[in-house]
Amino acid sequence: MYLTRLELSHFRSHRRAVLDLDARPVVIYGPNGAGKTNLIEAVSMLSPGRGLRRAAADDMMRRPQSVGWRIGAEIAGPGAVHEVDTRAEPGQGRTVRIDGKAQPQVALGRLMPMTWLVPSMDRLWIEGADGRRRFLDRMTLSFLPGHGEAVLAYEKAMRERNRLLKDQVRDPAWYGALEAQMADAGADIIAGRKLALARVQAAQEDAATAFPVSDLALVDPEGAPDFGADALAAGRGRDMAAGRTLVGPHRADLRAVYRAKGVEAAQCSTGEQKALLISLILANARALRDDRGQAPIVLLDEVAAHLDEARRAALYDEICALGVQAWMTGTGPELFDTLGDRALRVRVTEEDGESQIVIDP
Repeated sequence: MYLTRLELSHFRSHRRAVLDLDARPVVIYGPNGAGKTNLIEAVSMLSPGRGLRRAAADDMMRRPQSVGWRIGAEIAGPGAVHEVDTRAEPGQGRTVRIDGKAQPQVALGRLMPMTWLVPSMDRLWIEGADGRRRFLDRMTLSFLPGHGEAVLAYEKAMRERNRLLKDQVRDPAWYGALEAQMADAGADIIAGRKLALARVQAAQEDAATAFPVSDLALVDPEGAPDFGADALAAGRGRDMAAGRTLVGPHRADLRAVYRAKGVEAAQCSTGEQKALLISLILANARALRDDRGQAPIVLLDEVAAHLDEARRAALYDEICALGVQAWMTGTGPELFDTLGDRALRVRVTEEDGESQIVIDP
């Protein structure tokens, strides 16, 4: 699965951009601020959700025009080519059309699995659990496109339950339906996360890789019993005192241990933490390829940071061996020298506040 064409209109710094592509990895280089990340953010919008920056639709509009943005793509897969169009007008949510027909965002996940790694994730192991849950849910979404709907349903019901808790509402009748919704959606979330972790863990085993293997686990900081409507009902008193729901998949955390050293990821060096993240992204791609018979799109923003020359070369070799169309950014073409003609090179510059792109011969 890969993009053969990408078209942008009034997206971020790109007033208009057109890229004709093949199945090779795509290297995007240029000075800071030229619009490299904006290109791969546009690609990330061909998946469900808010993209790799988690930005609102209005924030992606080119300034000062703010006339709305459009991303068009042609996607080649096993035996078929699909056309995707996603866009947003000012003050409105984005729409999706696949082969000319309106579709929900979840259809993008079924069409083209995608995973990514961006610099803000470099601190994943040492910051709060929220980021690790998002990382895990994005991984789960790549295997189960409906996972995002379960997360949204759970969060909506939890917000309403938390409002009752804060208002000190004690009548059980107000809670029953909400807790049943949370239990159903929560069970799907937990099952999906466990499936994704099992798939990724298995994909790390016996893989020919230069990147470290990590042992992964879901951790419940509350030590709660099996999650369900009964557990929520039993915990109302404690939850009311706290003003929020204290038990459920929204409290889970992702734990990773660098297997060769027996060290928690949070205690590893910066370079080791980066290598562990890259290893998980590659394992995610490997598992998707094996499960679906097709490789996903992989987005790697400023991937060369914290990697020495040998590790960079090993990463590129693995990407090519996996057969994924990886989109990688960096400040200079020399960072990707070892790729040779195995990659398509795109140079991005900035002129008068507008990004310009040129495909190298």
